[in-house]
Amino acid sequence: MADRFDNVALDNTGCARREAIRPLVLIGMCLAVLIAQIDTSVVNLSTNAIGNAFRAGVAPLQWVLDAYNLVYAILLLSGGLVADLYGRRLAFMIGTIVMAAGSLICAGAPNVGILIAGRAITGMAASLLVPSSLAIIRVVWPEPAARGRALGIWSSCNGLAFAIGPTLGGAMIEAFGWRSVFLLAVPLASAALLLAKIAVPESANPQDRHLDVQGQVYGALALGGIALAAIAAHHGGWLPIAGLSVAAIALPLFLGAERRRGRTALVPLELFRVRAFSGGIVTTAAMTFGIYSMIFLLPLVWQSEDHLTPHDAGLALLSVSLTFFVVSTQSGGMAERLGARAMITIGTGLIGGGSLLIAATRAGVPMALAEIGLALAGVGMGLNTGPLYGVAVGSVGHERAGTASALINVARMAGATLGVALLGSVFALFHGGAAGFRMALALGGIVQLGGAVVAFVCCEASAKNNE
Repeated sequence: MADRFDNVALDNTGCARREAIRPLVLIGMCLAVLIAQIDTSVVNLSTNAIGNAFRAGVAPLQWVLDAYNLVYAILLLSGGLVADLYGRRLAFMIGTIVMAAGSLICAGAPNVGILIAGRAITGMAASLLVPSSLAIIRVVWPEPAARGRALGIWSSCNGLAFAIGPTLGGAMIEAFGWRSVFLLAVPLASAALLLAKIAVPESANPQDRHLDVQGQVYGALALGGIALAAIAAHHGGWLPIAGLSVAAIALPLFLGAERRRGRTALVPLELFRVRAFSGGIVTTAAMTFGIYSMIFLLPLVWQSEDHLTPHDAGLALLSVSLTFFVVSTQSGGMAERLGARAMITIGTGLIGGGSLLIAATRAGVPMALAEIGLALAGVGMGLNTGPLYGVAVGSVGHERAGTASALINVARMAGATLGVALLGSVFALFHGGAAGFRMALALGGIVQLGGAVVAFVCCEASAKNNE
């Protein structure tokens, strides 16, 4: 099935229709991001109520949170390939249906085991929704400048979800009970499904590619091992080491299998010969390496040092999500004036600067200095996220849009996982004190500044093309 949208000659009527449907398409794609992110943030608030309802201990409650993330990580590459092979609109629509079904299972779960199974199903849905939504934007907005504006709005929904998720979720739990937070995804998924059905054009580019079973198995083991290590890192023990060991064994097997398949591989390695794409991947991983460890360690030290309660620590982190949301809505227009390379470089540099500023505090105190650092990080994320995604998917052909979208999300996840694991270990090495906090945040900031250098060097060609 050839691409039926941006490889056809459009007359004036066709162009007018494309312009007319774009707002509806963008709303649908933004709903997908909100579904995926809100689903994660609101569930964090409900674990105490779930534990009381099912008399569940810490271990099963942890899996209520992490079943989603683990399944999402394992199936992410496959979700991108399915979108490219069988249709991005089809993958998106299936994702919305599966998300609604999984959420209903969670809401009606009679025991914690069924609840965990429902969460795994919603993780499967996210592995289809997120890469297909980004790939659809790549196809519906072939012009770099227009795509940049769309991606700015799309990426801002990440910040919006983390800002409204805890507030809305807390209110719903208080008013209607913990089951209500899972029902939140159902109307959002239904609206996204309707918009996809009426507005999103179908597109696919199989080009002699098929499901790469060997690559999918090795890729799933590698991603699953990394995700499992991140999940278990908070508790220590042998499980994080086992996860990283599985990933270390599976990764070279995956690369070997993909090299043998060439252009028909699940992840064609030739993509990484595109300098802008590789630079985008490295910069994304560097960014999340520092930002996720910052968001993990900062509230931890605030609470352990008795500076803030858990609720107040959550409110203190709003400066990241709110500035991220506000700035990213404007990032598309700014990128047209400054260029993608400048936006990504400056944004990543600001995130690194924010990390270093927080590292200069004494375990997050004074609060004012830490809040300035968080705000800088939020501004940086708002500046760079949309252009970064735009460079990554825009530097490869539209026929690889789903795969490129999945890979940029893999880089995001891998950077976050390694950051939390490695910088968390640095923090623990100093017995969780102010020195360990300072060292961990400083290393995260240095890695992010390195990402800014990579963006400046590697994104030059793409920036010129997008200007």
